Amino acid sequence: MARRRHGAGTEYHRASAGLQHREGACDPSAPVRPGGDFAAPGCIHNDHDPMTVHRSRLVGLIGAGIQASRTPGMHEREARHHDIAYVYRLLDLERLGIGAEVLPDLIATTEAFGFDGLNITHPCKQAVLPLLHELSDDARAIGAVNTVVLRDGRRIGHNTDSSGFAEAFRRGMPDVAKDRVVQLGAGGGGAAVAHALLKLGVRELTVFDPVIERAAVLVTSLADRFGTRRARVGTDLAAAIERADGLVHATPTGMAAHPGMPLPAALLRQSLWVAEIVYFPLETELLRVARDLGCRTLDGGGMAVFQAVEAFRLFTGITPDPDRMRRHFIELGDPA
Repeated sequence: MARRRHGAGTEYHRASAGLQHREGACDPSAPVRPGGDFAAPGCIHNDHDPMTVHRSRLVGLIGAGIQASRTPGMHEREARHHDIAYVYRLLDLERLGIGAEVLPDLIATTEAFGFDGLNITHPCKQAVLPLLHELSDDARAIGAVNTVVLRDGRRIGHNTDSSGFAEAFRRGMPDVAKDRVVQLGAGGGGAAVAHALLKLGVRELTVFDPVIERAAVLVTSLADRFGTRRARVGTDLAAAIERADGLVHATPTGMAAHPGMPLPAALLRQSLWVAEIVYFPLETELLRVARDLGCRTLDGGGMAVFQAVEAFRLFTGITPDPDRMRRHFIELGDPA
């Protein structure tokens, strides 16, 4: 278990304070005891039996600027269909006033409070790797984790972003050309998407990232898994897009907290398909501009749904209904 470092005390206590109240399951003023046993009638009790269907779950999402996330609602609504008492907490680094450097303490705190699992998002998908005891094959190959199962004192990392994007793409872009694709972003989300794209049959993937070394690391990992000729580091964005069939955007640009376009709008053209992984807002500026040009587009909602489907299965041992979770996602809508 991660130990609290010198100098991190203030941040650790802020994070702990952020876990004291859990919405929707019990009296919000009730204290919480380590082990997940809430001191209030009718609240979740974490019995640490991973395969018991009708039991409680306590999970969370760690990331920055995540207040608009629909993931808690998707999980909690689906859990009600399975008679599971389920609480999903947002552990927003911005709201808590802490940074990713306190991630070891924050994960240790969730363990102390009896969490069953965590979803991990920007900027922690790669920072979490050295804090885990075990990785799934996909997570190890991708080099990023978005789902951590906490069980029997062990932290097991998975990547459901990659399979989530692949399923969304298969459903939303079943017949597009995939000979040449440009991807923007080589971080944790970008790594998952790049592996999915090559599995989906993209012949040549050109990866751009503001940190060229990060793009190079991703391309090397893709070469190890798929061969040396299917991915390359991009250097000339305009030329790459001019010859591409499609564009995949995998950076935080366009999120509510990071508005704007990830590339000049003049580089887009009608014959280019455009896929997005950002989903809050569901229509980013990139998608709006692309649709206005007549491009075929795929929003980030499908990836959000299908990564949540697999994460729910990992947390509960139950395979949820993907169509029902998609309806949950749509009904939750963008926050006002």
